[in-house]
Amino acid sequence: MNAQAQAVNLSSDDLLTGAEWNAAQVRELFRLATDVKAHPDRYKTALSGRHLAMIFEKPSLRTRVTFEVGITSLGGSAVYLDHAETHLGDRESIPDVGRCLSRWVHGIVARVFSQQGLETLAAHATVPVINALSDVYHPCQTLCDFFTLEEKFGSARGLKFAYVGDGNNVCHSLLVAGARVGAHVRVATPVGYEPDAEIVAAARRDAAATEGSIELFRSPEEAVSGAQAVYTDVWASMGQESETDARAKIFAPYQVNAKLMSQAAPDALFLHCLPAHRGSEVTDEVMESPRSIVFDEAENRLHVQKAILLTLLS
Repeated sequence: MNAQAQAVNLSSDDLLTGAEWNAAQVRELFRLATDVKAHPDRYKTALSGRHLAMIFEKPSLRTRVTFEVGITSLGGSAVYLDHAETHLGDRESIPDVGRCLSRWVHGIVARVFSQQGLETLAAHATVPVINALSDVYHPCQTLCDFFTLEEKFGSARGLKFAYVGDGNNVCHSLLVAGARVGAHVRVATPVGYEPDAEIVAAARRDAAATEGSIELFRSPEEAVSGAQAVYTDVWASMGQESETDARAKIFAPYQVNAKLMSQAAPDALFLHCLPAHRGSEVTDEVMESPRSIVFDEAENRLHVQKAILLTLLS
């Protein structure tokens, strides 16, 4: 089987928000990820000779390991650039970084503080740029999340999906991806922590085309009622550590615990992008329950990101 022939035909060379890919393209990506997961040997030389630059301004376990293992297992190689101390644009301009890397590598994976900086990088790079997390989006994670749910339920179309917590980058990308797979996405946040209104509006337009829906709630119980999937994330994201104590008080009613899960459907599954702060946004009881699929999500980061690399670097 020709691995490259299965790559998704995309109009955009980058994955910056997830909105670049329409519903049909996401469906093709999932089909490719399924084949990659089932038949990894078919793809072990698919990206032979391809080199990936990995710029990480923030800490990472799952994203770094899965991209590095992913490109290597496809026959390519990765160069890791630790910018934890020197952020993009500090030592040299972001446009210059993009131009230089484009002369040496075939793709750039970037975990950054600023979505704007990421988009500047992509605008000046002549190779694909992949968002490995920014302050606004985390598309690789949420594509993996809905891929995992399709494995469990057969399809995410019509799935009742509840997100409880901060309207952050993960929440934004869940809205984008959920709209594309036709899920009914419900988001519950405290006052002042809602997802970006423009992202919500765009997701609602996209959901209308896939017969999905986007709803915002204040009550976590209302959002979770009857849901088949319940998702949460940390209350203070990377870069918001100074707000941890204040947010803990505000978000306490949004903890995913056994009582909240009891409001969901009997077959409801629990998801978390990890790392989890057990005892804060989620309890140990939920994390370690048979309903939890957090480590299935973590595994699938590898397979979905391999499919992304095949799509963009082939």
